[in-house]
Amino acid sequence: MNRNMELDLWSATSEPASLMNNTGEEKVQVASELHSPSLHSGDSGFFERGIKTMLSIRKSKRSPNKEKGKEGTGTWKGKRFSLRFSKTYEENKTAICNGVEETSEKTAAEPIQGKPLSVMEINELIQKRQLLEAFASVKYLEDETIAERDAGKYKDNPQEFVRKSRDVDLLYNSITNVIRSIVVGTLEHPTVEDIMLTSLVTLIGREEAAHPNTGNAAGPGSDLLGTPRKWRVEWREAINESARKRVQRVPMASKEEESSWLVLHLGFLQKHLSEDLLKIKLSVKKCYPEEYQVCDTYVEAFHKAIASHLQDLSQRPLEFSELYTLLDWVANTYCSEHFLGRPDLKPEVKTENLSLLLTPADWDKLKNDYITSAKGKIKSYFGNILRLEVMEKWEKEVHPEVKENLYHSSLSFDIQTIIGEHMKISGAISRSLEMKTLELCLVELREFIPRFGEEFVAWSTARDSPIFAPYFAAYVNSFHDLAVFKVNTEELQKILATLTRKFTNIFFNKLRTQAQPLLKKILTKDWILVTERQNSLVSAVSQFSEHLQHMREPTGQELLRDVHKYMVREYITQVIKSRQKMNRETRQQVSKKMNHEARILNNMLIDQGSDSGWLLPAIHHIANIIGEKKKDRIKEYVKELCQDYPDIRKGHILAILALRGLGRTRREAIFRQGYCVPESPNGRDSSTLFTEIDAPVVIRCF
Repeated sequence: MNRNMELDLWSATSEPASLMNNTGEEKVQVASELHSPSLHSGDSGFFERGIKTMLSIRKSKRSPNKEKGKEGTGTWKGKRFSLRFSKTYEENKTAICNGVEETSEKTAAEPIQGKPLSVMEINELIQKRQLLEAFASVKYLEDETIAERDAGKYKDNPQEFVRKSRDVDLLYNSITNVIRSIVVGTLEHPTVEDIMLTSLVTLIGREEAAHPNTGNAAGPGSDLLGTPRKWRVEWREAINESARKRVQRVPMASKEEESSWLVLHLGFLQKHLSEDLLKIKLSVKKCYPEEYQVCDTYVEAFHKAIASHLQDLSQRPLEFSELYTLLDWVANTYCSEHFLGRPDLKPEVKTENLSLLLTPADWDKLKNDYITSAKGKIKSYFGNILRLEVMEKWEKEVHPEVKENLYHSSLSFDIQTIIGEHMKISGAISRSLEMKTLELCLVELREFIPRFGEEFVAWSTARDSPIFAPYFAAYVNSFHDLAVFKVNTEELQKILATLTRKFTNIFFNKLRTQAQPLLKKILTKDWILVTERQNSLVSAVSQFSEHLQHMREPTGQELLRDVHKYMVREYITQVIKSRQKMNRETRQQVSKKMNHEARILNNMLIDQGSDSGWLLPAIHHIANIIGEKKKDRIKEYVKELCQDYPDIRKGHILAILALRGLGRTRREAIFRQGYCVPESPNGRDSSTLFTEIDAPVVIRCF
């Protein structure tokens, strides 16, 4: 007969003998509530093996008259218990599918008498997962043992009481193990066994009704008869165990097998657990009453299992990309629409009340490991930038690009890209991690810039390359763009300013190297006649100054002013220190030549963007003094020179007059005729010229 029966036990206070009042005996046919042979456990467990061993010993000692009510070891002494049919199997199945029934039994059917079951028979029911029948029988055996104990039956035979108590405990433990097995296996199969789970709920409810929690649970080693078995707690623990096993079974390749092992593993974790949660929502939840809060229980169990798993992963020696993958998954993926926040899991799966996936200590350790790993990564990136500059640009002498009339270097762009990308990805995890990453990048940048400068200086010193000036301009332009980060970059700006000055000094040293040999030829014997020197000088100056047009303002303009001032200053220096004696004709030629070269140099630099127009008259004044025929007009030129350049000193005036060929007395007379030259001029720095020129000592006389 394929029926589902609910077992209703007589009250524990009833006398066991009262069960024998009915003289008619009928055979009882009991249908299994948990009847799926495919789900039977193959391993009966420790307690089941213990029961079978005990039963094999006791069976051999049984009385052959056990069915007639005679006593025998391992039997229930001929007592019977009552069974009541509540519904037919089909009626019960329909009720289960539509919703879980109340755990307390509600039936008015007449009892059907049957024989009590032996311990072995109860154990067989347990192994067949016919748990409602098994529980009814164990509860009857428990109640009988308690009643006999209270009646003093075991006063002279305590070993028998211990044996029967142990039987009850072992049978309950076996049921507990099967409950755990059913719950742990719920998600292991393609479909959920609705009837099995709803019957499990009925079983838990009956046990709770049969063993009201009085708050006096037995301690270890004491009598466990009549105490709550806490199967709902076991149910929760089984869900936790199921979650742990499901998480542990997610595929995970080794790093040697797959470089992206962690990305793949977390992807599998999302996929498999999302499928589990969807099954819980659609199939498992309907098998339990609302009070069980099944979805919340499973979510919490998976949450704890994942947290434990991630803690284990975080203890591994992870590389930079793996650390970021783990941080990003915890911060951005776990509760997102890609996992727990999936629309098809709502509203059953809630994330707002979940605890932290990682403890604050573990989270901070993960972030600190990330920053430590990022330090080496950033240093490596900067090193690659330097290597590419040397190999692909300097050694191949590739000229920099010109964009918007400025020399362009990818140096600043590359650096900002590296820093920007690391700030972006770390900022997606947390604001604090973003700021730590920026601080780290700036520390590495402050170390990299001087190292880069040393390499460039060493390279430029080792060879006279035509691309030095363009790259000098390009790099200074790049330095300007590096101080754009929204933090205090004062220290970085100081480093960049120092490096710019170093590059500028190299620039002027190279300019001086090419210009000075040509300037030294001024007032030599063939100076007036050889025009190639003039062309070479103009070419040398132009080679440097034209590149300054492609520098970002105000740096380019300032350097162009310095070049202009340098050329005028060095030109005058070479003229006034000359010891050459010149006759009238030579002086005329020298004056004409100086005016001509002054125009060429000044016009070239003005055309290239110099705004130092105040320098233009300097060489012309000196040329006019040298070439003037009338001595009385010389003092007018000297006066104009002093007015335009108030920083000129007496020694400069006397040297220029000596170059004109005037004797000491005449030179002193012109100076005494009212042309007072301040020894410490108060002119602006930008208008000081002669202060930077050493006044030669005039020792010749005519």
